[in-house]
Amino acid sequence: MTASRLLSGAAAIAIGAMGGTTALAQSDMPGEGTTINMAQPTWDTGYFYTQIYKMALEELGYTVEGPIALDNPIFYQAVAQGDQDLWVDGWFPLHNTYEASFSQGAEKVGTVAAGGALEGYLVSADAQEEFDIQSLEDFKRDEVKEAFDRNGDGKADMVACPPGWGCEVNIAHHMEAYDLGDHINLVKAGYSASMADAVAAYQQGDPILFYTWTPNWTVNVLQPGEDVMWIEVPEVDLPEEMADLEDAATLDGVEGCVADPCMLGFPANDIVPVANSEFLESNPAVRALLEEASVPLEAVFAQNEEMYNGENETSDIEEDAAAWIEENRDTVDGWLEAARDAAAE
Repeated sequence: MTASRLLSGAAAIAIGAMGGTTALAQSDMPGEGTTINMAQPTWDTGYFYTQIYKMALEELGYTVEGPIALDNPIFYQAVAQGDQDLWVDGWFPLHNTYEASFSQGAEKVGTVAAGGALEGYLVSADAQEEFDIQSLEDFKRDEVKEAFDRNGDGKADMVACPPGWGCEVNIAHHMEAYDLGDHINLVKAGYSASMADAVAAYQQGDPILFYTWTPNWTVNVLQPGEDVMWIEVPEVDLPEEMADLEDAATLDGVEGCVADPCMLGFPANDIVPVANSEFLESNPAVRALLEEASVPLEAVFAQNEEMYNGENETSDIEEDAAAWIEENRDTVDGWLEAARDAAAE
């Protein structure tokens, strides 16, 4: 073999090795060069797992813009149109009311947490026992309304949901269905501030009534079965979009409920990512990651309590997410491996 042919062969091997290295790099970072426009809701209890998903996407090489906080109707319209690529805060069936607005251009994919997201109404335990409060129907009684009337309008005050939240629609439906408009005053200001005020009132010995969901810091600060009790609805009455889920609105084994099974009046929710369909088609690694990933509710509960205790800056939430990823490195690496495999197919 001549020297020139030896040189040519060596060059080919070198070029092949370089090509293999490039392919490997592309496989490890399938999102390199692609920007994701990510959103999050205007409530903060999901910001922790939003950051976990964001960081995982960045480990795949994606540049993630945001997450920008959007009200539900705006996000679902934006993701259908492609102005936003995804969020990981879809609550279903609560958000069934928005499905018609996004289903032509976006889709649900994967599950952050299955079946553990509860909704319902709670009252301070002492007042529940004193007035024998079993359901919302008891707030039609004058002595109950008077005890829970904090602004002097003759109605019981209840911390509810701000405009634009999916729970606002359901609560409004309940108020009408159970004829409670003349008996309960819905406090629709910022939820965290309203609940902080309610916690302060509870600590001063005043009765409180509020709507909440899980995961949420409220049920860490006010423990169901100790500080507060879940109460029932008079009967299950769901908005039209959820009518076929009537059986799912009564749950067994709800800790701290006045009855078992407990007629909460809200079906248990799955927390689900929603993403633009064209974006998913162009980015199989993202679809695979969303299908593979999940975050235990216990971790969300714990982090939410830290937020309530003052660690609520974006930098705090980012640190919590990064720490969770490192503590669960093998699990997250499994998500990333699935995403990289999907991109390589």
